[in-house]
Amino acid sequence: MGKKKKKEVKKDKTVRSINNNIRSSVRKLNPILKGIVGKKVDVAIRDLEFSEKRITRDIRKTISSAVANAENNFQYDIDKLIVKEAYCGKKIIMKRFRPRAKGRAAPILKPYSSLTIILSETTKMESHGTKS
Repeated sequence: MGKKKKKEVKKDKTVRSINNNIRSSVRKLNPILKGIVGKKVDVAIRDLEFSEKRITRDIRKTISSAVANAENNFQYDIDKLIVKEAYCGKKIIMKRFRPRAKGRAAPILKPYSSLTIILSETTKMESHGTKS
């Protein structure tokens, strides 16, 4: 049976923030989230500020919450934080109906999503996708 080796526990420097029940579909959220992955936090927030999409306000709030978690709970340096992962998943779908011709009804589906932002502290400065 040989000796048991001690597993080296590597301290993972990640912080996450989850926003449940965002009033938007996954299909609309995914392109926005793919645009911010790998960027520094301040660059990602700046990009979201100048986006014309309504839902970027909720994404910005979630990133700000993750930054606050990193600063207050783990004492990470805000300038070194990057967006490691950003993904969303389906939640409930509110169903509404509209009247149509000849006594029929047409369904209107109002989807909700859950958003997860994972930030990571980097030791070296990485610059993905931006020239700043």
